Amino acid sequence: MHAGRGIVHSERAGGVGPAHGLQLWVALPTKDEDSEPMFEHIAADRIPEVPIDGGLLRVLAGEAFGVRSPVTVRSPLAYVDVRLQPGARLLLEGSMLRERAVYLISGHAQTAGTGHGATEMWVLEEGVDVTIEAEDDVHLVLIGGDPLDGTRHIWWNFVASDREAIERAKEDWRHRRFPLVPGDEVEFVPLPGL
Repeated sequence: MHAGRGIVHSERAGGVGPAHGLQLWVALPTKDEDSEPMFEHIAADRIPEVPIDGGLLRVLAGEAFGVRSPVTVRSPLAYVDVRLQPGARLLLEGSMLRERAVYLISGHAQTAGTGHGATEMWVLEEGVDVTIEAEDDVHLVLIGGDPLDGTRHIWWNFVASDREAIERAKEDWRHRRFPLVPGDEVEFVPLPGL
């Protein structure tokens, strides 16, 4: 989903029980901040997989490990779902993206003798090779990209390079000038703090 000028959506579990997931937001390059909002669905069987010794990598968005995801992105980035068996090792080359981080969803892993546990995120040093070694069954995501063109500001669900754009979005939301969510026209979430 690309917000561009703004997009509204509704997230509902629909009585299926507990849900587990990660939601990642990626700021758009300045030239795309006012682009047309867009949503695309990519079927799971179109997500490229890279088998490695003792594991499986799925490139959910961007490009990594020699494959490119069909998900539309507007800047160089990678979002990789990684599953490792006990003892498996994954080399993250320093040349792979300038800004990188690893979020450990479950299991225990080590990097250069430092242990990491579930729900921990660590930021990798730019240009340095890092080897992740799984101590048990590990599920993690690798995220990263090249720096964007300038500073971004965030307030609630609004992100922009221009603070005034965020103020305008607040007013538009407050006065319900955003389109309604199709099929969910009744519920309205007010701005935080009001």
